[in-house]
Amino acid sequence: MKKIVFFVLFILLLGANCYAVEYSLEDLYRIALERSERIKISEEDLFIAETGKDKAKSVLLPKLSAFWNYAKYTEEKRSSAGSVIQPEDSAFWGLRLDQSVSLSGRELTAFKISKEGIEKSRYDLHAVKEAYVFSVASAYYDALRAKKAAEIARANVERLTKYRDAAAIRLKVGEVTKTDLLRAEAELSGAQAELVRAENNLKLTKAVLARVVGLNGDFEIKETVYSMQHTEGAEYLQSLKQAAMSERAELKAVGLQKKIAEDQVKYTKGSYWPTLSIAGVYSRRNEDPASAFLNKESIYGGINLNFAFFEGGLRKAEVGEAEARQRQAELIYEDLKKTVGIEVENAYLDFQTQKGVLKSLKDQLTFASDNYNSVSRQYEFGLANSIDVIDANTLFLTAERQVADAGYSYQLSILRLQRTTGVFLKTTVSQQSIEHQVKEDKGRTN
Repeated sequence: MKKIVFFVLFILLLGANCYAVEYSLEDLYRIALERSERIKISEEDLFIAETGKDKAKSVLLPKLSAFWNYAKYTEEKRSSAGSVIQPEDSAFWGLRLDQSVSLSGRELTAFKISKEGIEKSRYDLHAVKEAYVFSVASAYYDALRAKKAAEIARANVERLTKYRDAAAIRLKVGEVTKTDLLRAEAELSGAQAELVRAENNLKLTKAVLARVVGLNGDFEIKETVYSMQHTEGAEYLQSLKQAAMSERAELKAVGLQKKIAEDQVKYTKGSYWPTLSIAGVYSRRNEDPASAFLNKESIYGGINLNFAFFEGGLRKAEVGEAEARQRQAELIYEDLKKTVGIEVENAYLDFQTQKGVLKSLKDQLTFASDNYNSVSRQYEFGLANSIDVIDANTLFLTAERQVADAGYSYQLSILRLQRTTGVFLKTTVSQQSIEHQVKEDKGRTN
């Protein structure tokens, strides 16, 4: 009885170790957003932008510093009247409060630029997440395509095995020649070789998917199906382009970059204005022996106005450079708008193409399946030859592969259309994943 119990426990443990975790596409999205090094790099860029705001804010606040000085002299010196000229030692210390501002207010402009930089980094992070999640979807559908190809290859081996066995039986009873059996064996060998390639390709695509997502160990994927309704007409295409112009994170980031470039010109022109510096100082001096005229304690304030009339053309060059960068930012923004429009139209036309092709290929698969079943029955009753069976099987196999490939291309074209319009994360990733990332971003910002 103990042996039986131990044997059952061993089988259960072995089964548990061999169990492969199954992931949906949303599960892969969530894991990728949590583990991606690329996203973490972009998050660090956001953190760096936030520190830039702190640096710009520090310029607006006064600087408080302390100073201390001690001197030990070789000897004490006195005047002929006996007053101390040089003490044996002296100590000097105090506190100083400084504030320096440009009359143009360029420090406020720099602070505004830093806040815009943070917002731009957030859009950059969103764009990185969206692009990365789409790469996860691409790897996922590549794995599904390879999985389906392996299933089709496996089913083809089973069909050709039955055909080979049928040819062997008919050869024994003298209904066909040995050529039919040899042809069946050759087709079966080719199908087995194709099955090996398909299974190895499945392993490779799963390894790529695991690398992209950050998975460890064996796993399985379950299929996720998407669909779209009311997707015809020029008006719909125009609405997609308008959505892309308002939703694409890349456009928002470049739009902010254009605004930053404008503010940078204003900041650079501020160097033509004078700089006002204000200081408040408390100091104390101790000497031994002390002079009769020693001022032990002082509190004073000072104002300094500095205006540079000539600096060799540096300010003019800096302003010219800032204006050139502003023009560049405007051109980049306009170029990106055109590129996004083409991307949306390309994704839309690809979606329509895949949708139409898939419908036609499904009809072809239905006809090829019926044809193969009919020819197979005819061969069993001697009404068809081996060439008819092989041709029917080849047509059926090709139709199966084309439908599978077109089906996954159609699914990916839906996601690509959502990606180009900038709503991919909102419509594809689960709300739980989005909320998780938002909480992380807010926690890092705080």
